[in-house]
Amino acid sequence: MARARPAAAGERHARSCRPGRARTASSGWPTPATRPDTQHLLGLLVDQKVTRPTAIGVTGISYGGGQTLELAYLKNRIVCAGGSSAAGDACRGKANGAMVAWRSPKGTPLSIGAAHPRWFWSDLVSSLVPNGRFLDFDPRTADLSRKPTGIVIASFLNGLLGTGSAGGYVVGPQAPGGRNEPWDLHNYGAVLDAGEPYGAEADRILKEIVGFHQAHGITGTPAPLLLESGWNDQLFPIEQSLRTYSSLRARDPRADVTLLFGDVGHSAASNKLTVNAAFNDQTASFFDRTLLGKGTRRPAGSVLAFTTTCGAGVRDGGPFSAASWNALHPKAVVFGSAAAQTILAPVAGAAVGPQFDPIATSDACKTARAANEPGTAVFTLASKGFTLLGQPTITTTVATTGRGGQLDGRLWDVSPDGQQRLVSRGGYRLLDDQKGKVVFQLHGKGYRFAPGHTVKLELTGSDAPYLRASNSAFSVAVSLTSVSLPAAAGAPAGQALQRNAFLQR
Repeated sequence: MARARPAAAGERHARSCRPGRARTASSGWPTPATRPDTQHLLGLLVDQKVTRPTAIGVTGISYGGGQTLELAYLKNRIVCAGGSSAAGDACRGKANGAMVAWRSPKGTPLSIGAAHPRWFWSDLVSSLVPNGRFLDFDPRTADLSRKPTGIVIASFLNGLLGTGSAGGYVVGPQAPGGRNEPWDLHNYGAVLDAGEPYGAEADRILKEIVGFHQAHGITGTPAPLLLESGWNDQLFPIEQSLRTYSSLRARDPRADVTLLFGDVGHSAASNKLTVNAAFNDQTASFFDRTLLGKGTRRPAGSVLAFTTTCGAGVRDGGPFSAASWNALHPKAVVFGSAAAQTILAPVAGAAVGPQFDPIATSDACKTARAANEPGTAVFTLASKGFTLLGQPTITTTVATTGRGGQLDGRLWDVSPDGQQRLVSRGGYRLLDDQKGKVVFQLHGKGYRFAPGHTVKLELTGSDAPYLRASNSAFSVAVSLTSVSLPAAAGAPAGQALQRNAFLQR
């Protein structure tokens, strides 16, 4: 998640990044990778005749996937930032954030021809500090990730910083005005992990991330995109693909963007060979078409998905394909209750969350003894068999007492033997003393609920340690609660399916 800043005069970038070496303000500090670095490298490869300027394709995984999407949006432009020399003289006299034409160091015009981000972030703020405002059926919500400040995914944030520190890549805090400002990962983590109420420093950090370390918000039409995300990836879930997809398609229904979803990605993904082989074939076809002009294209907006299955030798379910994201799940399974229930936080003795911390376990099929914890609201449905294929949507009316609260959802599959499996989860940052209707979604999932099982939604005020627990005590009365589970178009006979009402909005 971090790399050393470009070397200044007299510094050795590669040497400063090597684990175990001492670091000073003059020998290199870890920073979030920046766009000009990668563009400068591509320019050098073009000048050395390694890369053809008319056929530049980019792909990457995780943080590399996020940078891949940034490059796709910039396409043939470069952003002037922090005195970077990547654009040469083109940025002289330009303000930070100004865009200029992208050229190699020797002056060749450059442009990205196609991009395949994998397991990536489009909006890094929404990934690290999700506030629950994005809804896949409403593209207007794609720009709501910063207000209010969300809930830190504490297990990943602390896990990544801890791993970096152990490897020698994340050093202690620097002095004010140090050579590494404003990119101080240690400070990023300390401020965000301190929790609410968040102040000016948190706002500055999130604004800097939006301005220089994410694709969402970059203007213009990107290069053709093949977006790949994982159902069980709890670091960069499928919302990161959908945020880009829905925004582009709202502007232009013919936008050249397609989706791949399956049990791939960061923990707790299984990453079975079957789904990865199928996706690799899609990758090859995509780059053949966009860069070499060979083969046929998948229809713009189409989606190919495989579902999660349990057992190392069990093939992924599917494939399911559709002309669009909405067409993948035109039906829904709906349940809930009008009755009021009260959620209390903190809850003494809460034991479920730590068992399903994605840093501690990478098993998407892990189970635990089913139990309803005190201080939570629970809603159930007897399954007759159906395939969940999308983002569960929760609608409820809240009456909150207290400050800094959160409303967290966990969707469970409870088997007849009393074991429960975590199918999906997600959080919503409550406003202080918030009252009224709330709509939020859990992470998307492709998963088959077997007949005879129980579908259980649990609403709680904490999903720690995955999401950081609030600093203050609060309570939330929920009523008129409805759970809508998007279902596959060709689902086998079983559960009675309704029209997916959210697709009409």
